[in-house]
Amino acid sequence: MLTDIEIARGAKLKRIELIANELDISEEYYSLYGKNIAKVSHNYLNELKFKEDGKLIMVTAITPTPAGEGKTTTSISLSMALNKIHKNSLVTLREPSLGPVMGIKGGAAGGGYSQVLPMEDINLHFTGDIHAITSAHNLISAVIDDYIKYDKLNIDPTRVSWPRAMDMNDRALREIIVALGGRKNGYPRQDGFIITAASEIMAILCLSQNMEELKNKLSNIVVARNRKGEPITVKDLEIEGALTVLLKDAINPNLVQTIENTPAFVHGGPFANIAHGTNSILATKLALKLSDYVVTESGFGSDLGAEKFYDFVSPTFGLKPSATVLVATIRALKYHGGQKKDELNTPNTENLKKGLANLQVHVENLKKFNLPVIVSINKFYSDTEEEISIVENFCKELGVESSVNEGFEKGSQGAIDLAEKVVRLTEKESNFTPIYNFADPIEEKIDKLAKNIYRAGKVEYTSSALSSLKYLKKYGYDKLPVIIAKTQNSISDDPNKLGAPKDYTFTIRDFELSAGAGFVVALAGDILRMPGLSKVPNAVNMDIDEKGDISGLS
Repeated sequence: MLTDIEIARGAKLKRIELIANELDISEEYYSLYGKNIAKVSHNYLNELKFKEDGKLIMVTAITPTPAGEGKTTTSISLSMALNKIHKNSLVTLREPSLGPVMGIKGGAAGGGYSQVLPMEDINLHFTGDIHAITSAHNLISAVIDDYIKYDKLNIDPTRVSWPRAMDMNDRALREIIVALGGRKNGYPRQDGFIITAASEIMAILCLSQNMEELKNKLSNIVVARNRKGEPITVKDLEIEGALTVLLKDAINPNLVQTIENTPAFVHGGPFANIAHGTNSILATKLALKLSDYVVTESGFGSDLGAEKFYDFVSPTFGLKPSATVLVATIRALKYHGGQKKDELNTPNTENLKKGLANLQVHVENLKKFNLPVIVSINKFYSDTEEEISIVENFCKELGVESSVNEGFEKGSQGAIDLAEKVVRLTEKESNFTPIYNFADPIEEKIDKLAKNIYRAGKVEYTSSALSSLKYLKKYGYDKLPVIIAKTQNSISDDPNKLGAPKDYTFTIRDFELSAGAGFVVALAGDILRMPGLSKVPNAVNMDIDEKGDISGLS
């Protein structure tokens, strides 16, 4: 089979003006970024208020494994298949981060015959959104150190909570010392870098519906404490206007197309293990007005991205999801059943049956939101009919439908069955219900998530967490929704607990405040916000020839 980039180059793309025109977006509301990319003005949403929303389908997955699950590929193939059966669909996805693209993960524009295009541009810089966020983030850092040097706002240098950011994996920058070289360079202090996708500004951009809302959320960011222990905000720094200026274009969703010319919004990229993990609310709301069926994707497994989409994003913005697609692979299930990574292509029904416990947990969890669920079995060439039959029969026992998805090899044609079943599911009555209420005390929110979603027996708080909780309560931040930051490799807080762990102790080690984004982050376990490159990073496979053709990008 051809590589992703070879398949992408062979696609016949429409000029993006034609895609925009097919969506009835007039010229005044979009700006071209070459022939195949356009930015759609956030103001266009105001022109669509009279239109009813389409149906929202959320794609999530079982607990991630090194084998990969294929959420993006499934999302794209499903949306294309919906159009194939004449259902008018649009897909919304997150933007890839350069760090993972150059690291072990590679690109994030789908794969095979289910890709969003132009994949090279989407994976490499795209329209500059992430760079704009990086600049805005680091402007805050620069102003903080400037204010420390000139003793403004009485900032305590030991209580600066705002790190620096860059869009690259670089473990050497996790913990650093800044302002060396004498007094003219400021006062030395400990600092560090996070990857841009982990920036609160990324989350804020994805949670803002207009420029005024963006500016207001930016002003509420807490960046440090003064020597009295009181919070210092961006509003105190008086730079919310400058930050908004830097983000004036980044707020506008990016319009592209799939390999089969299905319209796609690719906008924003917060990680789901440290933030809310979904594309921008603007992209989703625009898509709901412009199509009858919107397919959107959440990050990592259902215990992370889906939980946050249903408990935080949907209630915050009044979204009414219609169905959930849970992606699983035979290979990943065998991994959860104890099969070694280098043996996953070998048939093994015993390990597969053991791994089904992880699928069961995710199905049961998703049912708690009172939405219909379907399991999409993302087929690989090594899957046997016996293995597929085992998963299908197990889904029947769980009371959910399943569908074998061959979108990677066949594009929309490989996802027709999934599309038809999803349409039937969305016609059913649903009573969408989040796990916790915003009015719940912060400890109760965490307790509900830990016991209902993560299957823990109890929750414990470290002394650092209790100290931070006291601070949050003192200044009224404990009333905000909770985002759990934890490993993506397990439904628990321990990456080594594969399958379906239960009745363990879920430990909150500390809290971080994202007041601008509108949530409190509860840290469970050690979460890296600046990834490192692998021993053999994907970057070593990339090259470009004199014609400008890129190789090694997938």
